[in-house]
Amino acid sequence: MTGLTACGGSGSGGGSDDGSAALTFTWWGNEVRNANTTEAIEAYTKANPGVTIEPQPGEWNSYWDRLATQTAGNTSPDIIQMDMAYISEYGDRGALLDLEEHGIDTSKFLPGTVDSGRIDGTLYGVNAGINTPILMANPELFEKAGMDMPDDTTWTWDDLMEIAAEVAKGADLDFGASSVFSADSMFSAFLRQNGKELFTPEGLGFEVADATAWFDMMMRFFEAGAIGTAAQISEESTKTLDQSTLAVGTGAMQVYWSNQVEAVNNASGKEMALLRFPSTTGKATDRKAWYKASMLWSVSSRTEEPEAAVALINWWMNSTESGMINLAERGIQPNTEVQAAIEGELSPAQQAVSKFISDIEPELAATPIAPLPGGGTLGAVMFRYQTEVLFGRTSTADAAQGFVDEVTSNLTV
Repeated sequence: MTGLTACGGSGSGGGSDDGSAALTFTWWGNEVRNANTTEAIEAYTKANPGVTIEPQPGEWNSYWDRLATQTAGNTSPDIIQMDMAYISEYGDRGALLDLEEHGIDTSKFLPGTVDSGRIDGTLYGVNAGINTPILMANPELFEKAGMDMPDDTTWTWDDLMEIAAEVAKGADLDFGASSVFSADSMFSAFLRQNGKELFTPEGLGFEVADATAWFDMMMRFFEAGAIGTAAQISEESTKTLDQSTLAVGTGAMQVYWSNQVEAVNNASGKEMALLRFPSTTGKATDRKAWYKASMLWSVSSRTEEPEAAVALINWWMNSTESGMINLAERGIQPNTEVQAAIEGELSPAQQAVSKFISDIEPELAATPIAPLPGGGTLGAVMFRYQTEVLFGRTSTADAAQGFVDEVTSNLTV
């Protein structure tokens, strides 16, 4: 992100009077997403023959370097698939358009799904799909261990530890639960249940003592045999989804985002169960759950076609035609009317996610703010310090201090 520079206003205008516009459109994704996105672009340009759209698909690993370079060189694509980890970086530097000033329509969005893209009162990104953090579980491995599936409406963090240790031993697995402590979403849940947040508008929303408590709990799970060995945990962090422990059957539970259920089911050949993350009290309504944008649609502030770009996003998020093409690949549709119209077309896995998203609505708390500029790497920094603890190279207290100090120094607020 070091190449990202501040940009000027919203370009030279809103398109030609005859409705013509030339737009560039970038996203990262997989084969299914690429096909869906291409089909949707073709449908839109067919209905709007004066509009041309140049697609710029990419892979996650190279996407952000390319976008930073384009933005620094004032060649940013008009329409940008944005991530929560970086929206503050781009929004605070003037690189993104204020969507509400140019007619974005979120009037039919489910409550709690709009503010993800709002930074200091300005809507820089519109939710492309509803997501929530979950534990996915393999029922066959619980059966192999002679265990019932856990009651995710009543379990605590200690319950998760005991159940994970028991299923790992009973089914002879590397992991009872994987990715629990490497996932910043789970750290966020733990903090929220204790009255804290990852970020506040002023900086970090937690202190060294909070990180120490999280690292201490990780060590209790580790010593109980619930989350694998240090070497296994380190190796797991480098694996792709199709090689992850849940996909290959060496773990019973793993933390994911809800829009990944179908991909994990396809990779594993199994139908995974969706479980809530635990609470400190054993009450699901105390989980402080939230809806996250799986990704967002943003528009470059340098676009010469702001109204045309926003019109495309409005069609993408608010038309049944687009919904029928994209279904739930980017997450559950935030437009409730579109979601209702396409529900019957969803795959069994997507229908299970849709039901889960609906079921947890009474458990939702306020939407967390986006990571502050410089905060998008919090998860990676946290895991690096956790690894030092797991291999016995430092204490939880020293690791927590280093983690907080480094993330604080990364912030540019």
